[in-house]
Amino acid sequence: MSLIQRLSVLGMAAMAMGLVASHDYGEALTKSILFYEGQRSGKLPPTQRITWRKDSALRDGFEIGVDLVGGYYDAGDNVKFTFPMAFSITMLAWSLLEFGQSLGTDLQHSLKAIQWGTDYLLKATSIPGFVFAQVGDPYGDHNCWERPEDMDTPRTPYAVSKEFPGSEVSAEIAAALAASSMVFRPINRGYSARLLKRARMVFEFADKYRGSYNDSLGPWACPFYCDYSGYQDELVWGAAWLLRATKAPYYRNYILANIQNLDKSSSFAEFGWDTKHAGINLIKSQTPEPFITNADKFVCSVLPESPTVSVSYSPGGLLIKPGGSNLQHATALSFLLLVYSRPLSKDSRVIHCGNVVATPARLIQVARSQVDYILGSNPLNMSYMVGYGKKFPERIHHRGSSLPSITQHPQHIDCTGGATYFYTNNPNPNLLTGAVVGGPDIKDSYADSRADFAHSELTTYINAPLVGLLAYFKSH
Repeated sequence: MSLIQRLSVLGMAAMAMGLVASHDYGEALTKSILFYEGQRSGKLPPTQRITWRKDSALRDGFEIGVDLVGGYYDAGDNVKFTFPMAFSITMLAWSLLEFGQSLGTDLQHSLKAIQWGTDYLLKATSIPGFVFAQVGDPYGDHNCWERPEDMDTPRTPYAVSKEFPGSEVSAEIAAALAASSMVFRPINRGYSARLLKRARMVFEFADKYRGSYNDSLGPWACPFYCDYSGYQDELVWGAAWLLRATKAPYYRNYILANIQNLDKSSSFAEFGWDTKHAGINLIKSQTPEPFITNADKFVCSVLPESPTVSVSYSPGGLLIKPGGSNLQHATALSFLLLVYSRPLSKDSRVIHCGNVVATPARLIQVARSQVDYILGSNPLNMSYMVGYGKKFPERIHHRGSSLPSITQHPQHIDCTGGATYFYTNNPNPNLLTGAVVGGPDIKDSYADSRADFAHSELTTYINAPLVGLLAYFKSH
């Protein structure tokens, strides 16, 4: 993309931003956290606010004598994938650690969202020598269109072990528990200590018994959450969070000894449930090389005007990367830009991307442009957050949202009985407030079709970094 083209993208984005009124970041923040209550699995509490959702999967793990009830459904299906679930919790915790002071009345709900996840991660790591990576047969589940409350597909538990390792899922759990231990330390020291102790234990397991869960659980984890980037990044990522939580020299030494194992072919703009490279560089950017240089290269790979930009932008200004659920990239990379702007501001430092100078304010501006696009500052004048704004997705790819609630239709709806609701053009009857869908395509088009899951399906890891972004912009 030439400089003129990049400036054109910025101009289009600015025009799009002018088409709608400024956004209510506080309202969007509240709804982005509320969304997690719609993704809960297990026994719902009396305080449940998304009331069309009811108890589900109350016997998960019982067939093998392990309590695996709880946790989150990752997206629009009814499977519990621990790898992306743990990453979502890591990012929610990081959001609170960076911007928690801006949450206000949403703080308690955010803590509950994290604890709903960490309570499950404690269960998934409760048997020494085993880590439960998944609950539910994904093929059986995906062949049905059923409410979670009606599920009659196999709830098979899948675990990694010493003989069949899964370092990426285990180390991501360690990161989530370590990050969450810092969130809870000021308010519940006992729970915080429990999380940190388990994080250390699970990290040791991940490191001692190295291997990818692709090799053992591939037939079930793939293609849904295949680990394409290897497990070395999760080991360093987990160690980085344990270092931040403990300050123990062991983890600092571990990072320096293992950083060279990371896949050098990965772009500096890679960060998400699978690839942690940019996140490692950002969390370690206060320490010596190569982290500062790599963090700067990350910025230069994301800014649209940079000569080394490695992501694309739509005509309306949305950051685009290949694959489905694109808004996961827009929220995660914007979060990193916002986080990195803080030490840059503190040190009065700018980044040089060739002949382009990137100031901390510019990083914040780009992050905000992505948030504003999601909330409606785009060529369609459409919010991609359900329940926010006047126009938002109405036919999201989500079983519970698209089928009548238990209250409205108490009779069981079986595997094939939901097909009618899947194929109808009617809007979903139940509002999954706060859900952010995969988003538009590279031409800023959005079909609002249940069948177009690459664009209409929500995920827990799209929202997690958005919580931090919205908390910041609410108070700035």
